[in-house]
Amino acid sequence: MPVVTKRIKISTKGRDDVKDITGQIAEIISGSKISDGSVTVFVSGSTASVTTIEYEPGLIADIKDMGERIAPANGTYAHNEIWGDGNGHSHIRASTIGASLTVPFESGKMTLGTWQQIVVIDHDTRPRTRDIVIQVMGDK
Repeated sequence: MPVVTKRIKISTKGRDDVKDITGQIAEIISGSKISDGSVTVFVSGSTASVTTIEYEPGLIADIKDMGERIAPANGTYAHNEIWGDGNGHSHIRASTIGASLTVPFESGKMTLGTWQQIVVIDHDTRPRTRDIVIQVMGDK
């Protein structure tokens, strides 16, 4: 079974910045020449996550609101007490959503729903450059 691994970098603003990477993933699948299989998307780092949403302003606002409800930025976190970096909430938000996602594809096209996009969410407290690993596996 062929496996193709690629990396992309994205710049983020932090503070639950949401970036749509669906198009970049589709290009990697197309370039892989693999027809049917699955693509795994993994974000390196412990303060970012990967998921699917309908990428529109209302849901982007809702993601930010959800983060505040799950792990408030002004909350008390043992991580902050130990490291003093003030991003304990970022780690909790990222671990709640998760660092990876796998999507099946057929005939070179992801099986995403009509309004479903793959996004990276940077929960950290500052701008970052995020390294995203994409691994395409399947049959040619």
